[in-house]
Amino acid sequence: MDVVAAETLPALWSLIPFITLLGLIALAPLWFGDWWARHYPKVAFTLAALILGYYFLALGKGHSVGHAAVEYFSFISLIGSLYVVSGGIVLKVRGEATPLANTVFLGVGAVLANLVGTTGASMLLIRPWLRMNKYRVTQHHVVFFIFVVSNVGGCLTPIGDPPLYIGYLLGIPFWWVGEHLWPIWITGVGVLLAMFYLVDRRNYLRAPREVRTEQAEGPDEWQCQGALNFFWLAVILGAVFVKEPPFLRETLMLGAACGSYFTTPKRLHQANAFNWHPVQEVAILFVGIFATMIPALELLEANARAMGTPTPGLFFWASGGLSSVLDNAPTYLCFLKTTFGAFIDPDTIRQVEHLVTTHGADAGTYIHGAHTAEIRNTWDALNKYHAGALAAGKINTDQIEVAYLLGNTSLNHLVLAISAGAVFFGANTYIGNGPNFMVKSIAEHAGVKTPTFLGYIGRFTLPYMLPMLALVWWLFFR
Repeated sequence: MDVVAAETLPALWSLIPFITLLGLIALAPLWFGDWWARHYPKVAFTLAALILGYYFLALGKGHSVGHAAVEYFSFISLIGSLYVVSGGIVLKVRGEATPLANTVFLGVGAVLANLVGTTGASMLLIRPWLRMNKYRVTQHHVVFFIFVVSNVGGCLTPIGDPPLYIGYLLGIPFWWVGEHLWPIWITGVGVLLAMFYLVDRRNYLRAPREVRTEQAEGPDEWQCQGALNFFWLAVILGAVFVKEPPFLRETLMLGAACGSYFTTPKRLHQANAFNWHPVQEVAILFVGIFATMIPALELLEANARAMGTPTPGLFFWASGGLSSVLDNAPTYLCFLKTTFGAFIDPDTIRQVEHLVTTHGADAGTYIHGAHTAEIRNTWDALNKYHAGALAAGKINTDQIEVAYLLGNTSLNHLVLAISAGAVFFGANTYIGNGPNFMVKSIAEHAGVKTPTFLGYIGRFTLPYMLPMLALVWWLFFR
């Protein structure tokens, strides 16, 4: 994403549809919930149409709309296909849902999120999670599930969360984030699990002993039905790594979803109370979000350099704060590109590009010339992380710029701060990350009362997420 030229920047009023949509998502269910439930598609499509019309007719920037449309199609293909496939897998968990058992369950979900993505883990585990806590399920069960499984848990691999996948496509090695983020992951997940245990224990002891005795089951036991869907799940995860030709990745994902839906016995869908409403709600609301946030992201990118010399702490809070209300994937991309522009020396990049085209034949000349340390470190990072592509001369500018950041250790913390901020802060609101809304919708259809948009922030984000985020900042990015 290139920095937008000043003369083509959208007007400030174009932020109004985005702010309006966020305000309605937050307040409409409280003030006029019945009306909102019937008409939210019209509102989302109307606000999206205003921005799309402005970009096409007034700014003549159809390419910006096209870019957002491709991102949305990729987003909904992954979210939707994982929802359909996981809806055909029935996990039955027997045994009493004690606070310790629940905490272990969430910990397993945090690990699983790195293997099948936060969306895959959320859709696979939310139904058994609600069933195993059926006699005392409350709002904190839903919210801490979103915190741990749908967001914070997935920060160790590019599969885990969409922002990290974007970084992988730009050249960040697959295991680099996990190798450097694992202490932050342990801190974030560990603090949240400790908080959950204390909250859940209080809830558990509040239930009358006779109710606990009546509802208690035999020894812990796990059963899995619909195992064929793990094949379709593997197809989706494999498709994540497909880059060419365009849209083959999404075609494979949607094909896996269709294969899963038509090969799964109806009794399994019925056991999961499978329906299309959760993914439909996400698809419609995120049409509005992806469209109306186009000017917000362009204005952010154009003015990000006004921050001066950003520190890791500033990037952590800035990228994270915006990821709470914008989709965290494009927010991550915007800040990573801003890092490219703010810290990378263009002359160094040109010289490394020359080394790539000559297969390092002039390495002695360049590495002993100007910008010696930066060139050497960047070249060494390319050899370390992209040896095959480097030997074939198939290194692009994005990969060189990423190698510049990774090879110069003083800049590593900037990438880590953006990565942790985008993933962790996505848990702060229902719209910070795609799975959040889907978990909320599934819980509501299971008869579980979930907090409102503002209730989520006031009752859970501020007292639980904010202290954890402050601790992560203090320990790693201060």
